[in-house]
Amino acid sequence: MAASLMPQAASAQVDETGILIDHVWSGHPVGFDILTEHGHQFIAYYDADRRLTVIGRKLDETGSTRVHPEGVPVPRRKRMSNVLGWDSHNSLKMALDREGYLHLSGNMHCDPLVYYRTREPFDVSTLERVDRMTGKREKQVTYPHFFKNSAGDLMFRYRHGGSGKGSDYYNIYNSSSREWSRLIEGSLLDGEGARNAYSSGPIRSPDGSYHMIWMWRDTPDAATNHTLSYAHSRDLIHWQTSARKTLELPITIQKGEVIDAAPVGEGLINMCFNIGFDAQHRPIVSYHRYDAEGHSQAYVARPDGEGAWLIRSLSEWDFRWGFSGGGSIAGEVRLGAPVLTDEGAMMLNYTTKEAGNGRWYFDSDSLERLPPPSREPEPAEPKRALNYAGSGYPGMQPKSVSSAAEEGHWVLRWETLGRNRDRAREVIPPPTELRLREFN
Repeated sequence: MAASLMPQAASAQVDETGILIDHVWSGHPVGFDILTEHGHQFIAYYDADRRLTVIGRKLDETGSTRVHPEGVPVPRRKRMSNVLGWDSHNSLKMALDREGYLHLSGNMHCDPLVYYRTREPFDVSTLERVDRMTGKREKQVTYPHFFKNSAGDLMFRYRHGGSGKGSDYYNIYNSSSREWSRLIEGSLLDGEGARNAYSSGPIRSPDGSYHMIWMWRDTPDAATNHTLSYAHSRDLIHWQTSARKTLELPITIQKGEVIDAAPVGEGLINMCFNIGFDAQHRPIVSYHRYDAEGHSQAYVARPDGEGAWLIRSLSEWDFRWGFSGGGSIAGEVRLGAPVLTDEGAMMLNYTTKEAGNGRWYFDSDSLERLPPPSREPEPAEPKRALNYAGSGYPGMQPKSVSSAAEEGHWVLRWETLGRNRDRAREVIPPPTELRLREFN
């Protein structure tokens, strides 16, 4: 069903907190998405009834179209494929191909592929379910991720299999035939039936190459993460180590380049690692692990060009974020991606439960900490704008996702209760407002 949703600019629904889009599910966090390209904007979310919902609009018009894409039964979950359960893994992802057709995937955690595509460019009213991409390894899908290669071709990465027993596959889309095929034969990161890789990336560096980091996990227990690893590529097909040694595909634990050989139980966690680049376009990796005393610390690492990695701890914390077990867990330490400042130093933002929030500056050669500049950068306007009073329901946390284009910058904000190990709550909280605010 398609319906007009976006209010007129003079509507009472528009105030300093932006446009009220809808009321949404707030029982647990799960990723929504916003996409702005070619004068069009799309928003994907779960509404108050947990239904998959997609909005499309033209930026130069006040109206919009809202649709609830159809689903099919998922017997194992006792729900439809277009209805959210209690799993925080079931984020939504969107992309436009080079012809302007919208692609959408999500609401999966080791489930059959959920994928939609429009019949007409930019028109969400023509969004329809497509039951396959390649038809291979699509019965246990998790972590859908759309991105584009240097030629502008649409790519799709996902894990097939479960936590502790899965492999990563990459598809490429042919806009002319409207068909997907494997980018490479078989998987890129292969757990060999004994583990799986949790990856960040591929991230494209300023010089156009792609960089990927990952850690291996042996079981669904988060404490069994280990062996932080790295690879890079020019074309996403041929991969190398930091010393430019060719990696034979698929990459397994025996073949990958190791950044930090931290064993099981030493604090590697797949929700807390990122990659950035210095002025020389070298990858700089941030991650969490325990020190010799068992305390949580924030580490940064970079390759030395000869196949080894320089590693430094930036923090001096005296607490331990202890985690274990399965399901979605609350992050007590969050590390951003290292960012190159205008002065040539690297900057890393952090958020912790025990030590509060802050940032460090460090040198990209030595990785040693530097004193902060005389004037710290002010928070960006979109970030400040998220700090308004919300629903007032106990335990609610603000969530946001942003989208930037030539026409402007938009932030989508809502509130939910925290993670609950993907388990149902006895009391369901009221829906919260989903609001959209634009910044020029």
